[in-house]
Amino acid sequence: MPITALQFMENDVAAIIGPQSSVLAHVVTHIVNELQVPLLSFAATDPTLSSLQYPFFVRITQSDVFQMAAIAELVDYFQWREVIAIFIDDDYGRNGVATLNEKLTERRSKIFFKAALGPEANVTNISDLLIKVALMECRVIILHANPDIGRIVLSAAYRLDMTINGYAWIATDWLPSLLDSYGPLDSETMDTMQGVLSLRQHTPNTQRKRDLVLRWRELIGGDNGGDFRLNSYGLYAYDSVWMIAHALDAFFDDGGAIIFSNDSRLQDANGGTLDLKAIRLFDGGSPLLNKVRSTSFDGVTGPVQLDSDGNLIHPAYDILNIVGTGSRSIGYWSNYSGLSIESPETLYLNPPNRSNQILYDVIWPGQTTQKPRGWAFPNNGRELRIGVPYRVSYPEFVSKEKGSDTMKGYCLDVFFAAINLLQYPITYRLIPFGNGFENPNYTELVEKVVSKDFDAAVGDITIVTGRTKEVDFTQPFIESGLVILTSVKERDSNAWAFLQPFTWAMWAVTATFFLFIGSVIWILEHRINDEFRGPPKKQLVTIFCKDPIGYQVGSFTETYLTQELNISSSRLKVLHNPSEYATSLELGPDKGGVAAVIDEHPYVELFLSTNCKFAIVGSEFTKTGWGFAFPLDSPLAVDMSTAILKLSENGDLQRIHDKWLMRSSCSSDSMEIESNRLQLNSFWGLYAICGGACFLALLIYFIIIICQFHRHFAEQEPETPEEGSSKSGSSRSGRILQSFLSFADDKQGSTRSKSNRGQMEQSARTNDVDFVS
Repeated sequence: MPITALQFMENDVAAIIGPQSSVLAHVVTHIVNELQVPLLSFAATDPTLSSLQYPFFVRITQSDVFQMAAIAELVDYFQWREVIAIFIDDDYGRNGVATLNEKLTERRSKIFFKAALGPEANVTNISDLLIKVALMECRVIILHANPDIGRIVLSAAYRLDMTINGYAWIATDWLPSLLDSYGPLDSETMDTMQGVLSLRQHTPNTQRKRDLVLRWRELIGGDNGGDFRLNSYGLYAYDSVWMIAHALDAFFDDGGAIIFSNDSRLQDANGGTLDLKAIRLFDGGSPLLNKVRSTSFDGVTGPVQLDSDGNLIHPAYDILNIVGTGSRSIGYWSNYSGLSIESPETLYLNPPNRSNQILYDVIWPGQTTQKPRGWAFPNNGRELRIGVPYRVSYPEFVSKEKGSDTMKGYCLDVFFAAINLLQYPITYRLIPFGNGFENPNYTELVEKVVSKDFDAAVGDITIVTGRTKEVDFTQPFIESGLVILTSVKERDSNAWAFLQPFTWAMWAVTATFFLFIGSVIWILEHRINDEFRGPPKKQLVTIFCKDPIGYQVGSFTETYLTQELNISSSRLKVLHNPSEYATSLELGPDKGGVAAVIDEHPYVELFLSTNCKFAIVGSEFTKTGWGFAFPLDSPLAVDMSTAILKLSENGDLQRIHDKWLMRSSCSSDSMEIESNRLQLNSFWGLYAICGGACFLALLIYFIIIICQFHRHFAEQEPETPEEGSSKSGSSRSGRILQSFLSFADDKQGSTRSKSNRGQMEQSARTNDVDFVS
């Protein structure tokens, strides 16, 4: 083909329309660049063929950049994360798949496996490759080929049961081109394509397009006169002819001329069958190229105009679903608004909007409307290797029966229940991780999943930030978090219990502020109020200590305490089982024990169910959960998460929890309520202080009253005539008591008035006596 193109150019060519493949276009573009001849291609979709690298290459069709972007958006729409790409191993196939990988990466998806086929691949080669693909987990296959190879691939896949329920096939635009060109194929061939999704370059259904199709049928002999029809590439070829015609017309209008000149580099070359001396440069190539790039008109494919990158404006694709003897449209993709069930022409009338991506329902392989999951466990006899922590303490969560390989526990029951909810069978083997003498290191267990030693890890595995960067966790099946466990000091309630809600430091600060406020009032009032006289006082109490802290061996607690809370490792003491918890807490920090134990809430909850001398202090200071670990991007993690949510919704998760973790041999709740309840003897000290203060105030008050009454009674006594001797002493006592009660009940001001009035009367009588005498 390249030789034929060169032979054709011996005849002084001013422009070329073609070629029909990207591979040939790669060769011809080098030639036209040297000879400055515009090349208008209606079929070369290879994205690496750009006007930046090849200035005289003009693409009058859609670039595969947009087709691969549409496929990536389809993959994202159906929530698949991995695909297998089957492609022809040439420039067209390799460059297209490389672009697809870039577009998938932008949407956090990837190509799981690249299956390359040679351009001359036969049925045997293709079948061998498909068998290899069938043994993989991924079930979403992108087929980027030419019509000849593509038909063979689908036929071989059909024979290998790879077009049944569970698979998803997406073919690039080679498949609609085949169907549009030759009409309905034979039923045997169509059976191999059922449920396949494909993309076709979108061309509006205009009157101009319908007229061309009608004339084409007349040219080839009517409906029965031929079996070749126009596909989208034929329509672009038609517009390519009109584009060069418009460009030449503008070129001649500007005074351009078709003039060629010899190339000195070809004068002495020996081309064998080629007369290289006859190949000449087109002097008007650059002006004509500029006219081509600036040409704009309405063609049978819609508006024909190039953007600044040399691509046709408004790139769009029809999304087709192969069903029955043909295809049905389930929507469109455009670079303007993404996926939509409305035609791109309608969308162009409104502002771009990608918030409502929608397609019609798809009939998938196997004649089902249920979206394929996108992956499955291959039926190749391989079982999953699942690592399970071989715990020593807290066997209720995970444990291994002595003398057998059977493992059981709360976490495993959750795993078994979730596995049973999956809609596909899974073969697996539980492998204990640990030496059986102490709890294993859970970080090392997660690393085994990362290194592919285990396919998953199941157990009481805490979901922490560092681990989520290396593996995918399922939905948490139990909430967790670090709590502080300490011993409960049993104290008898005493008279000063009311002081305990505040620490001494709190009391000191309160007293300090009380004195401070009093000082402010004294400063403001002491010059005008004699009661505000007194020196200020201050008090400060500071308490600080660093006691040893215990943690469970193998857990992430040590890392959290040292790295996140910056607690010195010298303060940390490793504990191996619940009995060590109890012993260390009972001993306390002064006798070689610990002041507190930091551990996860589920462990502490189980510990407290049988140890009522201890309690949780404060609230959880981390909030996380336990989950099962899978390799990154594992689809099984997603399905297991869904299964765990179902267990939570139907109550099975709670029943499993109650089976293993509901233990209570002591009424810790009632103890806590009783110990926290305030009693009468907890406040008798406060009542004694208040009562004593009141009694002292009354005592002082009555002393003052008695003194005042004594003076008052002495002043009033002369006014009272002497009683006869016959009066008894009891009458006098009664009179004094009655007078005292009346005096105590009088207002202080009136008492003083009476006293003053009595003194004045007494003085007046004395003066009268003196006057008479």
